[in-house]
Amino acid sequence: MSKPNQKERTRAQESTNAIERLYISMRHLFSRGFYKPMGVSGETLRKSLLALRPEIYGSIAEDKTELNGLKYIIERLPEGIEECQFINLTADEGYRHSNFKVIVPPKRRRNCYRIDKDQMNIEITRGRSEIYDILTHLTFLFIESYKIKDKVMIGNSGEKFIREWVYLEDVVLNNRNLNDEDRDVMIAHLGNVLGRTYDEVYEAYNSYSTEESPSRFLHLIYWLGKLAINEVVHNEKRSIKFSSVLNEEIGHHYYGEIWANNIKENLLSNGLIERPIHIISANMHSVMNSLYAPKALPKEAKANAGFELFELLSSPSSGTQQSKVKNYASENGLIYLKDTSGTNINVQIIDTAKIDLSGSLYSEEVAKAEKPVIIVMDYAFGEQAYETMDELLKPYKKGSENIHLNVTSVSIMGKAGILEGGKGDIMIPSAHIFEGTADNYPFHNELSKEDLEGFGVKVFDGAMVSVLGTSLQNKDLLKFFHDSTWQVIGLEMEGAHYQKAIQSASKIRKTIREDVQVRYAYYASDNPLETGATLASGGLGMSGVTPTYAITQKILEQIL
Repeated sequence: MSKPNQKERTRAQESTNAIERLYISMRHLFSRGFYKPMGVSGETLRKSLLALRPEIYGSIAEDKTELNGLKYIIERLPEGIEECQFINLTADEGYRHSNFKVIVPPKRRRNCYRIDKDQMNIEITRGRSEIYDILTHLTFLFIESYKIKDKVMIGNSGEKFIREWVYLEDVVLNNRNLNDEDRDVMIAHLGNVLGRTYDEVYEAYNSYSTEESPSRFLHLIYWLGKLAINEVVHNEKRSIKFSSVLNEEIGHHYYGEIWANNIKENLLSNGLIERPIHIISANMHSVMNSLYAPKALPKEAKANAGFELFELLSSPSSGTQQSKVKNYASENGLIYLKDTSGTNINVQIIDTAKIDLSGSLYSEEVAKAEKPVIIVMDYAFGEQAYETMDELLKPYKKGSENIHLNVTSVSIMGKAGILEGGKGDIMIPSAHIFEGTADNYPFHNELSKEDLEGFGVKVFDGAMVSVLGTSLQNKDLLKFFHDSTWQVIGLEMEGAHYQKAIQSASKIRKTIREDVQVRYAYYASDNPLETGATLASGGLGMSGVTPTYAITQKILEQIL
């Protein structure tokens, strides 16, 4: 083996060890009940994250502040968390019945509550993966805060600061409205604080700006630095605490069981529980639009051939058309179950026998003869995929009777990182490898590469790795997975968990038929091996429409 490859392999092994240390450390801290992220108890997390240097956190190991990674995590944490010294992770403990205002991060469905000026509570109802996600984001956030502190303090007494910091403090604490000239001065000052160019800071300032809070970026940088300064000067350590109720509930499928029973109760009350059932894990629009939009919007369907109708429905200005499709669907066999269990997974139950499929790609004869029922469940998050699917595939207990569901197929469609190709390309897995364990899950995928070719996007097939967290991956580790005999084509967070639940139910517990069909297909949201193409670089936009609806169409063709 040549020397460069040997060195690269060693770096991949270091990354694997760092992920294992992170994983073990987070479980230990959770069992312990609390820790101080920038203290001795959080040291292993910090060192492991710095050793790993995940792609999504960009320049975490450098002196300059990482702006893209900061934007990515701030969109997934509650607004105002940078001001809070105390962060409590809780179960669903009834805060929604209080007068506390619920704060939902823009890019993560989780309920958070600002208890007072110093404390933020975050509800964890989606399992351990959500805890890992939050803890790694917070560790990154606090590492960045210390970079700001190191740049602005003169000495360690907390009495002297650089003039740029004094200017920022005056603007933030006095809520000064900045005109264009003042804003340019502030951005120039921030460039010195953050170790970034004027253009980079200007772009960040605008990307954080909202109508309600145009100076959001300034507040974020100030409070991150301020709390880091308070830790060093006044010993006001930030701490993360896990509630005892959360400790008791985690891993016991508490929310998944409530969620699954609600679906089964609705199937029973609507006379659908003994029908052939097809479960699809997907978004809440593509299956509904594919089945109902052409009839709900006949004029638009005539004027927009192929996937153009779905592009129209995906545009920000399509509110009226979307409402028409939803109303039409609810009158023709679709039952919408908004989640009340805490899983944050909404569900659609579709009685295909009630759909007018004439003139469509799908067979009305099959729908009328076999009367399949489609359960569309919104995306799960990491380990939550096992909890929800495991509970859904169990028999429904009605008194002393066990009603087994006639689950004919399970289809999983989702976003994933791709290791060859680019955003919008499609991946068809043949196995899921569970990162950090010896577990792997080969299966027969009813979808094939040939099924998805011809839609104008590239299609790849092969094994995929299910990772502990997409924010924990780096190029060295992913390159090893791709280039070694594993020949991994992509990474995601749920596949191994879903397959574990399906195999358990069909092969071991025998609660569903042994010949249950499985379909997995993913479209690429990012390529972590390409600089500037990670998740932190932004979403898919309209380029996601074609792969989403191509996969949906093929799943529905096989069902109908």
